[in-house]
Amino acid sequence: MVRLALRRVATGILLPVRLTPKSSCDEIGGIEAFGGEAVLKARVRALPEAGRANEALAKLIDHWLKLPPSSVSVAQGGKSRMKQGDAATLAPLIEARLADLAG
Repeated sequence: MVRLALRRVATGILLPVRLTPKSSCDEIGGIEAFGGEAVLKARVRALPEAGRANEALAKLIDHWLKLPPSSVSVAQGGKSRMKQGDAATLAPLIEARLADLAG
């Protein structure tokens, strides 16, 4: 099993995500190896135009973590499929959700 590494930074936690826009549904699809790193697979229906896919990703992660809207933001990777989102001080919650995906 591939293990996702969360990285603590001054502003919170970086959660590496590989985003697929223009999908048939919004979903978290598990963890995969990508570019030598374990990443969270995410799919959104939004198009990758004017930041719509990034906004949809932030909402999807908020919902997945059962957080209020706007708790998660895309910190890096605005025009790349690889995203890094700031999920401030939420490591135990993220780890629990990742365990749900693995089980």
